[in-house]
Amino acid sequence: MQPKIELVDRSSRSIRYLEHGWPTELCRWHAHEEYELHLIVATRGKAFVGDYIGDFKPGHLYLTGPNLPHNWITDHVWTEPVETRDMLVQFSDDSFEKLAQGFPEFAEVRNMLTLAQSGILFEGFNPTFARGHMESIRNSAGPERILAFIRFLVRLNEHAEKRALSVVKLIQPQGTSKHARIGVVVDQLVERFSEDLSLPQAAEIANMTEATFSRNFQAITGHRYLEFVNRVRIGQACGMLYATDDHVTEICYNVGFHNIANFNRHFLKLKGMTPSAYRETARNDHALSLETAE
Repeated sequence: MQPKIELVDRSSRSIRYLEHGWPTELCRWHAHEEYELHLIVATRGKAFVGDYIGDFKPGHLYLTGPNLPHNWITDHVWTEPVETRDMLVQFSDDSFEKLAQGFPEFAEVRNMLTLAQSGILFEGFNPTFARGHMESIRNSAGPERILAFIRFLVRLNEHAEKRALSVVKLIQPQGTSKHARIGVVVDQLVERFSEDLSLPQAAEIANMTEATFSRNFQAITGHRYLEFVNRVRIGQACGMLYATDDHVTEICYNVGFHNIANFNRHFLKLKGMTPSAYRETARNDHALSLETAE
């Protein structure tokens, strides 16, 4: 799982529409020069946007800015392949600037794009409307596709609840080697969350001294190494809590913690509630989402 600086071919189109299922090689810790409007259609898991780590579920809609590293990891409790998990549109800052120059009325959207440098979660945006806009973009071509995209962008700009996600904003292209090596470690931690991957081992994977690795890891991810490990493990525990009936103690050990007190302390710190309370809240929320979908 090699994180990359992704290059998007815009020689014949100004925006790029994609959708994919799970699992897929497209899901990796990566960055690109384009903005990305990203709708989650299915599964639940962890969103990684810059230094932000949080839960995602169907209907969550994100906008990431240029060169902001991101990835969406479906929780391991989802074992069956999913045909469509993500719908997304990528577009360039240059294209938008030319649009705003020709039509000054679009300049008011620029504030939203500036905020997107940190990543945005559009809280409370109607998921049915979001999917409808995405399908309209997907099913159109030529100028009609651009018009469908602009309509969606305008609606999003009008939406009041825009949550900024990351403190660390940009991954500079000239730093790709360093970021890529840290990215390898990030992918290893997400994939091997239950293992004890020590800081010296992580530094060796990144081909850095421990001091250099610790400094670069915190600068790039926004978290100290052990803090990041605990965040990933708590995230995986959340998936097991809502999707299985395993005892909390069993989940504690399955995600890599060695004692229940330490697990409970970190869980309460990150989630603001106990594991049992999270299980009840998440299941109620999931049941409500199913009723809404019907």
